[in-house]
Amino acid sequence: MQRLLVLQKEVKTFIYQLSTISNVAKKRVSKTKKSEVSTTEWILRLGIFGTFLGHGIFALQIKQGWIPYFTSVGISENTARTLLPLIGSMDILVAILAILAPIRIILVWAVIWGFWTAILRPIAGEPIWDFVERTANWAAPLALLAIQGFPKKAKDWFKVK
Repeated sequence: MQRLLVLQKEVKTFIYQLSTISNVAKKRVSKTKKSEVSTTEWILRLGIFGTFLGHGIFALQIKQGWIPYFTSVGISENTARTLLPLIGSMDILVAILAILAPIRIILVWAVIWGFWTAILRPIAGEPIWDFVERTANWAAPLALLAIQGFPKKAKDWFKVK
């Protein structure tokens, strides 16, 4: 009988140790998942920042190679030269917000603008591969938006996660 009591005590101790190990493992997995999402978010933020900052600087410099993208959709060269600095300023604003406070509505804008500027290449007569090459320009903000979650209410479009 005494052996049975000792065995029962050992089983209880073993079960307690297993539950403790399980709880610690759950906490570590939970922290790891949160950390991975956070790391993924920061990588996407950095990618969006670099894309929009670089394009914004080029636009502020009125990059001549971009003028045909405007003229291919009926916008005059003079108007393109006027619009480029405004577009550049917008791109830089998107870059800054993407890295500091990626508000969902800004991410939607980044997706739409990134897609439009990528698809303009084949519209302007460049190969479709120029569009394909720029997939990350719109897919990165889309991925960040998906990670943050698509809003269910209108006011949620103006929030960060």
